[in-house]
Amino acid sequence: MKATKHNWTKQEILDIYNTALLELVYRAATVHREHHDPRKVQVSSLLSIKTGGCPEDCGYCPQAARYHTGLKAHKLMPVEQVVDAAKKAKAGGASRMCLGAAWREVRDNRDFDSVLEMVKAVNNEGMEVCCTLGMLTEEQAAKLADAGLYAYNHNLDTSEEYYNEIISTRTYDDRLNTLNNARKAGVTLCSGGIIGMGESAEDRIGMLLQLSSMNPHPESVPINALVAVEGTPLENQPPVPIWDMIRMVATARIVMPTSVVRLSAGRVGMSVEGQAFCFMAGANSIFAGDKLLTTPNPEFNEDKQMFDLLGLIPTDAFEKGKFVASALRSVEMTS
Repeated sequence: MKATKHNWTKQEILDIYNTALLELVYRAATVHREHHDPRKVQVSSLLSIKTGGCPEDCGYCPQAARYHTGLKAHKLMPVEQVVDAAKKAKAGGASRMCLGAAWREVRDNRDFDSVLEMVKAVNNEGMEVCCTLGMLTEEQAAKLADAGLYAYNHNLDTSEEYYNEIISTRTYDDRLNTLNNARKAGVTLCSGGIIGMGESAEDRIGMLLQLSSMNPHPESVPINALVAVEGTPLENQPPVPIWDMIRMVATARIVMPTSVVRLSAGRVGMSVEGQAFCFMAGANSIFAGDKLLTTPNPEFNEDKQMFDLLGLIPTDAFEKGKFVASALRSVEMTS
């Protein structure tokens, strides 16, 4: 087994991405089997705990207040409602609950206190808890870690070069700083991006280059296909070809061999055959449930049928260790 590499060059990753498709999938599948059980797939459920009204201008997002998408804004959910959703997700086979709030940044107020209570409560249900709340400070990350947060999601979205074409209200460095703050707190990282926003193949590779240069690599790397929503600047983007998703999954698997590669947004438009190709190429996590924050997603029952057909097995919560976050934090404090 080769040592994990953190100094890939852009050309090396581009060459991998452009490999003949079947050869690329074979190579990625080989790497996948060296580091993971190929039958096991981690299932996450994503819940929008605070919907809409976001002041940012992310071109893909229906939750931005400045776009007219018909989305109804909702204030922060009560803790009890979040726990009920977690119990249903766990019964449906999910081992991780991801809580998303349409905030630009975390603020030290009553809402954040409620989120900390949500993290504790869902953790007590025996599920891994992930949050995506926007930018956060070191101190806020530490509070989330102390509450039992397992992972923090903060996607890079695209390459640094293409980033300003999609977002102007937050910088690329802002995103990297948030990831660094979460890492310092000992929280595992969930960070990936979106394809199909008009970017080039080089931009896709630039995003993977940034992620693969992190040491350690993000523990989870979501690969999203744009879900074009009417009323957003990207509403007229064509659907992402399944072959592009397969290439991205396979390339991510090869350059970040120990990471969990998540087949994320856009799955509702993929056939079972297309998803099977992605699992073969190294995807070993999905979001399940009928919604991803505000966009459609396959239901739990559909995914169970697919898992049965393909011989896939959902992983248990904390399969990589319940105390990963606290262990990472101890290493950070002693290094």
